[in-house]
Amino acid sequence: MKEVEVRRLFAANLLSVFSVILTAVVPAFLWDGFTVLGTHLLWLCICSVCVGTVNVILHLVLKPNRSPKRSSLAHKISRFLKCCIYFFMSCIVFHAIIVLYGAPLLGSVTETFLFSVLLSTFTTLQCLCMLGPNIQAWIRVFSKNGATSIWESSLQITTVCSILGAWFGAFPIPLDWDRPWQV
Repeated sequence: MKEVEVRRLFAANLLSVFSVILTAVVPAFLWDGFTVLGTHLLWLCICSVCVGTVNVILHLVLKPNRSPKRSSLAHKISRFLKCCIYFFMSCIVFHAIIVLYGAPLLGSVTETFLFSVLLSTFTTLQCLCMLGPNIQAWIRVFSKNGATSIWESSLQITTVCSILGAWFGAFPIPLDWDRPWQV
């Protein structure tokens, strides 16, 4: 059973990585003048939508956390709306954190917010797909030794690495402030 779960997890992560790579390659063939650096706002939108769609589809197909109880349509709609609210709140929180770490408050609002949406897609959306809007489950999974399955361990690793990757990616920016391309 564990080997089957490892294969499913490997396939899910491989598809997620493949979707990120496709967002950098496919639009270049569809739009003239598209580059990840030149049209970064468009790429942030495309990447967020593609990764989010792949995460939701993978969750629906693989069903890593099978619930033994069946719920009503009203419960499913309520859960979906809570997930949407949590995702939007995480975008706002990430935006505030990014601004507190030095991003311009008013000068680059669009870029900062789209980056926070991308970061929320890599972190919060996966948690919402896996754990739902259950804060107690989130606390359990992200506490020390709280993951009970391979999917939850992967969720911990992906979330922490996404946040650390965003921080380490922005860390060297002040080192290049005296360069002409930084102006």
